Amino acid sequence: MNAAALDPSGAQVPERSTTTSAGHLIVDTLAAHGVTRAFVVPGESFLDVLDGLHESPIETVVCRHEGGAAYMAEADGKLNQIPGIAMVTRGPGAANAHVGLHTAWQDSTPMVLFVGLIPFAHRDREAFQEFDVKAWFNTGAKRVMILDHAERASEIVAEAMFAAMNGRPGPVVVGLPEDVLRQAVPVTIHPPIPVATGGMTAADAEALRAALAASSSPLFVTGGNDWTQEGADQLTRWLEQHHIPAAAEWRTQGTVPFDSPSYVGPIGYGRPRPTYDLLEETDLLVFVGTVPGDVITDGFLCRQDWSKKNFLVTIDPSLRGRSGPVSYQIVAKPDVFVRDLAAIDLPVKDEWRAWSGRMRAEQESFAGLPSATPTAGPARMDTLMANLVPGLPRDAMVTFGAGEHTNWAHRYFPTRLYASMISARNGSMGYSIPSAIAASLANPGRRVVTIAGDGEFLMNGQELATAAQYGATPLVIVMDNQEYGTIRTHQERHYPHRVSGTQLKNPDFALMARAFGGFGIRVEHDSAVPAALEAALRAIDENGAFALIHMVVEQRVKAY
Repeated sequence: MNAAALDPSGAQVPERSTTTSAGHLIVDTLAAHGVTRAFVVPGESFLDVLDGLHESPIETVVCRHEGGAAYMAEADGKLNQIPGIAMVTRGPGAANAHVGLHTAWQDSTPMVLFVGLIPFAHRDREAFQEFDVKAWFNTGAKRVMILDHAERASEIVAEAMFAAMNGRPGPVVVGLPEDVLRQAVPVTIHPPIPVATGGMTAADAEALRAALAASSSPLFVTGGNDWTQEGADQLTRWLEQHHIPAAAEWRTQGTVPFDSPSYVGPIGYGRPRPTYDLLEETDLLVFVGTVPGDVITDGFLCRQDWSKKNFLVTIDPSLRGRSGPVSYQIVAKPDVFVRDLAAIDLPVKDEWRAWSGRMRAEQESFAGLPSATPTAGPARMDTLMANLVPGLPRDAMVTFGAGEHTNWAHRYFPTRLYASMISARNGSMGYSIPSAIAASLANPGRRVVTIAGDGEFLMNGQELATAAQYGATPLVIVMDNQEYGTIRTHQERHYPHRVSGTQLKNPDFALMARAFGGFGIRVEHDSAVPAALEAALRAIDENGAFALIHMVVEQRVKAY
């Protein structure tokens, strides 16, 4: 029993304990590092951490599958300035969470995955659900650490948070042996470890100034998840002042707003032809927060001539994932680079005005909404987007996974703020619903829209139960074309008239939505689209729950 002390009134007050369990200290350290939410599928291997969360300020979001929890944590890492946090159990739980880890690795997202492990004393005896956490995750995480010494619990958390954010952001895995978590340790919380941000040297600034001054057709390309709204705003102002265009890396739209005169479109799969040509036409490319990878360069084909001038601004000195020429590297995080860029004063060239204006006109034509008037045929995504977009608030957000259904978001959704488009750049399916939940919980009151394909939706659609439990309110649009559409497209290209392994028979997704506690409506005819959209949005606003529109659309190519 703790000794007692007297407060100023003379009453006895128990002294604060000088020890706690390692599991509780992990939770206290996460809270001290600014974590407000953890996405969890519980397991007996980390019960002491769950107990620590019981009275913690950290909200525990209990998910229905480890893949969903990992996706939510990954999306949360994209949305915030600190890593997203997921907690799962050993063996099967860790295996299920691996998909979110791969997404965080390829998307450069700060994330920490805590994995409960068998007791230390049982190790290397093929105990129940035993696995080698380092062998499983070492090739797909920035670091893999195991808490083998209870007294290092707080230090390990601080190191994991630092590693996830330092340099090129990414995922970190922390293994938690069940028995070590219960050991008593001193109540000492390790402070956050500062993350280096880099910046432009005088030589860097002069090299960039000279390259811009010599350029007649410069182009900036923004990307990555390492921005703030302040940095995005500052870059946009500088680009607009100088009439310099900017494109967005695939699925990262919103850093330079959709309606900025400097924004000229996305670069990636399904991009419009003008932005593809743009990469070859420009005489100076400046990548900020990302590098020209295989998606941007169309499979290492575009912009490969080493006579081309490319400036790469990234905090990663290894330039991992780079394709094509490198003229100059500036080692800096985006916000710090933009701060220093603003000090570079350049006269605006008439060539820049004409170059930027031409590309902006082509983007406006590409992104112009189709007719909002329904047709007489089956439901159409064009009609839905034409009716949805005009009523969206400025801070609306969109999330989606992978598939042809994403094309409508790329083309039409008005991304006006940083992190208003949250997606999986590794092409991972099943991301739409978990990411929409994470976005809605992190931004209560904002309009969050997610667009899912029928195949993609059923991979994590059960997380709608999580949305209902925690009050997430996304508008879910499920485009049902009864097939894995992207694979079918490739199939038609390489094996025409031989449909195999791509066709689906789907349930009524609207009924599923209602069963999970939200609003659901099924739409088969285009004429019903406007009313269905109005009803879904009204249900969200009045009921404070998610709504789902099941869009039964025509297959682009009939099955044979």
